[in-house]
Amino acid sequence: MLKPGPVQTPYKEFSTGIVWFRRDLRSFDHAALYHALKHCQRVHCVFIFDTEILDSLPRADRRVEFIQASLVDLDQALRALQPQAGLIVRHAAAREAIPALAQALQAQVVFANHDDEPQALARDAAVLGALAHRGVALRTYKDHVIFERKEVLTQQGRPYGVFTPYKNAWLKKLDDFYLKPYPVEKYAASLAARPADYAQPVPGLAALGFEATNLGQLKLPAGASGGQRLFEEFLDRIDQYGSTRDFPSVKGPSYLGVHLRFGTVSIRQLASVAHARSLQGIHGASVWLSELVWRDFYVQILSNFPHVAQGAFKPEYDNIVWEHGKPAKALFEAWCQGRTGYPLVDAAMAQINQTGYMHNRLRMVVASFLVKDLGLDWRWGERYFAEHLNDFDLASNNGGWQWASSSGCDAQPYFRIFNPTSQSEKFDPEGKFIRRYLPQLAKLPNTAIHAPWTAKPMELQAADAVLGQNYPHPIVAHDAARARTLLRYAVVKKPNALPG
Repeated sequence: MLKPGPVQTPYKEFSTGIVWFRRDLRSFDHAALYHALKHCQRVHCVFIFDTEILDSLPRADRRVEFIQASLVDLDQALRALQPQAGLIVRHAAAREAIPALAQALQAQVVFANHDDEPQALARDAAVLGALAHRGVALRTYKDHVIFERKEVLTQQGRPYGVFTPYKNAWLKKLDDFYLKPYPVEKYAASLAARPADYAQPVPGLAALGFEATNLGQLKLPAGASGGQRLFEEFLDRIDQYGSTRDFPSVKGPSYLGVHLRFGTVSIRQLASVAHARSLQGIHGASVWLSELVWRDFYVQILSNFPHVAQGAFKPEYDNIVWEHGKPAKALFEAWCQGRTGYPLVDAAMAQINQTGYMHNRLRMVVASFLVKDLGLDWRWGERYFAEHLNDFDLASNNGGWQWASSSGCDAQPYFRIFNPTSQSEKFDPEGKFIRRYLPQLAKLPNTAIHAPWTAKPMELQAADAVLGQNYPHPIVAHDAARARTLLRYAVVKKPNALPG
């Protein structure tokens, strides 16, 4: 009788590897984790609370709290795959900590997913050099989007600068290969046990030098488990998305923005479900899929036209002269604090200031108001959103602000200027959203709540609304502001020009 021979384990390229988690805080359908597990005998999972980023943030930041809670969730998920595994967390400069960890853990390779933001590219270049000096490789993969960089090009081999033809090419290129999940679980046995010195829980906010925020009160579940729960809830109403998404008082959006930003959901899973339902003729799913395509579009714009991070996509729009000096700063401060005298604008700013979230329709309204009613540089608003949005993403934020200011790719024409009052009447007709965030106007009738300065004295008195005291007068007259904007934009000679 033949005796069984030794078990043959498949050859693996490396004995030890590291997965460096960044904006991809999940354990499933994860490109870098899959490739690491497949090519390494032992894989350590690492996250760095990068001091080069954190040191510039306020001590109470919802995003840091969301990340911290998501890491606790990720650590649990990794240990569910392999009980002795888990997340190694460091609070340091990533460009120094990753090479040091690679040396300490005797890793031959570090795996990570792409991040095409300029600061991230500079960081990764520094890490690549430091690792190479130690003889350690760095391998990176696409994970954050369906198509990136130069994967979708025109017939002339150039990146797209207009959305609709990009979307058509995106949909034409899409097939099951690009939506297929990475089977991490199949190779989970390669997850390594953490050395004793590294087997520590995820540090709390206080250990990082941060304070708790109101995140827990906002019903925003963190981590991959929270993202999956929100996605499943959204699937119950995705069919109506096309008809509900523009109304801020209606539960229409997916609310997955922050989960997409930090990778606690899989873009492949989301796009796969949306695409399948779209093929079934479900309009809401088609509209939502288009929003996911917009996200890819802006990511490839940032990658292929990196100058947008500092200036206009269309360089001639940098010739516009914006309001400046103390009057401009006063207007900006009123906008930031929600004291413009236009209720929908002010309610939207109250929403972002109180919650770190702003409804997408309102993002367009307040951006248009800042640029085309107040005459302020769109970059001011872009920076404010970057500081306050839970789901801040450089590519999407920059693309949205350039769209609103007409300076970006496929942007709204400069002569199309949102009227904040008519936008309010159309998208918050009963004033439900306004009443939620501006309680001092809650008793006004629907006919007056969108433009309190037109209300009758008796209506204001009955509502306890005193213009100039508990609610401001409008800081600009829209019609006059529109006329000034048309003059301001007259310096643009070639509004359809694209960068070469």
